[in-house]
Amino acid sequence: MTLHLPRAGGGTFAYEPRAEARAEPRTASGAAPLVSRAVFSAAHVVADPYADASPDTPAAVDWDATLAFRRHLWSHGLGVAEAMDTAQRGMGLDWARAAELIRRSAAEAKAVGGRIACGVGTDQLTAAVGPPSLAEVTAAYEEQLALVEGTGAQAILMASRALAARARGPEDYLAVYCGLLRQAAEPVILHWLGPMFDPALEGYWGSDDLDAATETFLEVISAHADKVDGIKVSLLDAEREIALRRRLPDGVRCYTGDDFNYPELIAGDDHGFSHALLGIFDPLGPLAAEAVRTLDTGDTKGFRELLDPTVELSRHLFQTPTRFYKTGVVFLAWLAGHQSHFSMVGGLQSARSLPHLARAYQLADGLALFPDPALAASRMRSLLDVHGVAQ
Repeated sequence: MTLHLPRAGGGTFAYEPRAEARAEPRTASGAAPLVSRAVFSAAHVVADPYADASPDTPAAVDWDATLAFRRHLWSHGLGVAEAMDTAQRGMGLDWARAAELIRRSAAEAKAVGGRIACGVGTDQLTAAVGPPSLAEVTAAYEEQLALVEGTGAQAILMASRALAARARGPEDYLAVYCGLLRQAAEPVILHWLGPMFDPALEGYWGSDDLDAATETFLEVISAHADKVDGIKVSLLDAEREIALRRRLPDGVRCYTGDDFNYPELIAGDDHGFSHALLGIFDPLGPLAAEAVRTLDTGDTKGFRELLDPTVELSRHLFQTPTRFYKTGVVFLAWLAGHQSHFSMVGGLQSARSLPHLARAYQLADGLALFPDPALAASRMRSLLDVHGVAQ
């Protein structure tokens, strides 16, 4: 069918969807694990569309569809980064539901032999009576760390809105993080999430100056390098990430969280490379796995040829306001047939415009990301119909 897609500036244009799906790579489902890079996809949650829920009520999750999507990622050899911001942590997914998600996903990972790491934060705290004390922030982190470690999953120490609100300088971050690392049973991943993903994290590590913040971050890592498996950096600044990873202690990995520059960062240079923990690998899962398997053979050129064309889509999904990228991720999962509807916890399906979604569809279709292009086109048309776009 021909679709008439809306332009951002008004009007529509005719678009001919792809007729055939991309050929499934030989090394797809059931293949051996990726070897040259550790790769996690931060995974979205599927809302329960039948629940009588609103943005002010606890999240209603379709657990079957949510876990099925994680099995999809594991089947391609990717790890799952669970209960992160891609899962709408702090943007629709409350701590009670996040805790259940962690338990369910960790159990599923054990059942299928999948790799999983889970977010540890402080989102059980509220700021109703002012920012919590540092002791309360630490206790909240400890509660979540105990839950994640109790499931057998690896812990990802996420940036904390509560700590950002309470901390008065670098010394408060050092006290909280060093205390947590001393308690960690196994090496964790430290997550530095920039304010473009969450404005409440402005000035994290005790300074608005990123150079000064980097020094505090490195001080935490160096003090307890034996408890740090790696760091996830989500600052959307490739040069800063490269400079940071070159200063990491031996044995500490850098997991890129840069959804703008990931091909070059994963490919690396003569001084090293980044592993990956990315939200964009939610819609790119099979293609990303194929690209890394190509890199496993030493074929960096082939890796870049597969992954470089996906950057335009990623930059589109993560455009300002970056925190609403989850809407595009779930939209593409619906078009790809991974879920039966386009609705999100917290009503976040409304966070992007129709022209934005139409462009995401066009770019994803051009990359042959949809296993069934006809289904994707049909679903895109139904969305256009609901919005009154004549076909």
